[in-house]
Amino acid sequence: MTPQSKEAQRAELHKTIWRMANDLRGSVDGWDFKSYVLGMLFYRFISENLTTYLNKLEREAGDADFDYTRLCDKDAEFGRKDTVDEKGFYILPSELFANVRKRAAGDENLNETLARVFKNIEGSALGTDSEDALKGLFDDLDVNSPKLGNTVAKRNEKLVKLLDAIGDLNLGDFSNHAIDSFGDAYEYLMTMYASNAGKSGGEFFTPQEVSELLARITVVGKKSVNKVYDPAVGSGSLLLKFAKVLGKDNVRQGFFGQEINLTTYNLARINMFLHDTNYEKFDLAHGDTLTDPHHWDDEPFEAIVSNPPYSIKWAGDANPLLINDPRYAPAGVLAPKSKADLAFTMHMLSWLAVNGTAAIVQFPGALYRSGAEQKIRKYLVDKNYVDTVIELPRDLFFGTAISTCVLVLKKSKKDNSVLFIDASAEFKRLGNKNKLLPEHQQKVLDAFTVREDVDHFTKLVPNDNIAANDYNLTVSSYVEKEDTTEAVDITALNEQIAGIVKRQAELRTQIDSIVAALEGAS
Repeated sequence: MTPQSKEAQRAELHKTIWRMANDLRGSVDGWDFKSYVLGMLFYRFISENLTTYLNKLEREAGDADFDYTRLCDKDAEFGRKDTVDEKGFYILPSELFANVRKRAAGDENLNETLARVFKNIEGSALGTDSEDALKGLFDDLDVNSPKLGNTVAKRNEKLVKLLDAIGDLNLGDFSNHAIDSFGDAYEYLMTMYASNAGKSGGEFFTPQEVSELLARITVVGKKSVNKVYDPAVGSGSLLLKFAKVLGKDNVRQGFFGQEINLTTYNLARINMFLHDTNYEKFDLAHGDTLTDPHHWDDEPFEAIVSNPPYSIKWAGDANPLLINDPRYAPAGVLAPKSKADLAFTMHMLSWLAVNGTAAIVQFPGALYRSGAEQKIRKYLVDKNYVDTVIELPRDLFFGTAISTCVLVLKKSKKDNSVLFIDASAEFKRLGNKNKLLPEHQQKVLDAFTVREDVDHFTKLVPNDNIAANDYNLTVSSYVEKEDTTEAVDITALNEQIAGIVKRQAELRTQIDSIVAALEGAS
């Protein structure tokens, strides 16, 4: 399939999703309703994923006409254990999305049917290695919520519409996707809801082009990495960019992350499944990364990317144990209680492999504020961990128009300098947001790789110079902005003005003569 036809397919999918979401929303607030749309998309995905997997196995074994959707539940039980070991979950034929949808319009107890199906899917993983990956995934798809309607009949009417709308989405032949249809549908829905919901929706969704830039920065010169990590994983989209940039199999041990918001944590796990990432290839945890981190005992990560929440409050020095925490102790000071930005940074540095790279979205204040944050920057610069600082264009992110930066950390640098890149002009205005197009990303990546001075764009600054500048890491302190004011020749301008004044005097004399002649004639 050509790139053009892929894009046409994607555009058609997006148009259909937009129409579906608006038709279904009705009385349900758009941001709340995302859980229903995404949850039902997930239910369809795992149903088709399982069906395709089992059909392929049976047909390769000689049963050319095998169709799991037509099997009776009793006969299906024989494959449960092996399938859960491989896929992480099991769904009986009667509980598959397609079969529930077929009966939905005539099912007066549809809400109870769906509640039972979701419980059974989660229950299929109980006591197995995939239990944590499945647990609670349908919690936000509340089929008995009054938001769907104030009577059971009205709720079921909405659920039938939801099943039909998701079922009618043209997501192609599951076993031969022209585009990553389910994953693409998820990304588009998240973008749509985030842009409509402002900060409340956008705070955990990083625009795809920014995600791609961060991922590409961390793997420059590499064809594979051991695993990737995001300590503020949000919807998981940033992590999954590595599957696009490197190829899923080249993230050898998979995708790791942690998220404090339970709903968002569920969305991240759903996102993994919808991008056909098996439960064995991701390890996402729920909890506060700064005070209760998971993955303590894991091998360090070769690639870390994150867009942590901007200047949130955290325990800081109110918790006397944190100053001795091996993640924060090396700097000798904790990030301020009112601004956790550099606490996230220190955490990521601690989790980073010796040969790894971390790319972190930072809001500007953390790069120049004094006090404890200055002391942390001093530690990072003096230990030569700061590799690059990139100033991005303003108005890239949902919910804020402020400029952001990317702080790149490495533990094994080839020089004792920091590269500053001013990419603030690398964008195109599309709709109501600025976008980093592929050519803008490439220009930044080329500068990041070459590591040389370019007037008004990049500056390689020795660590000693940064120390002399109070460890200020803002790009504008080192990369001089181009002077776009037009040079004016004052002498020529004065001559031009003198000519205008002279001509004005001549015209005035002529006008006076004409007026005098007219007055004499009268």
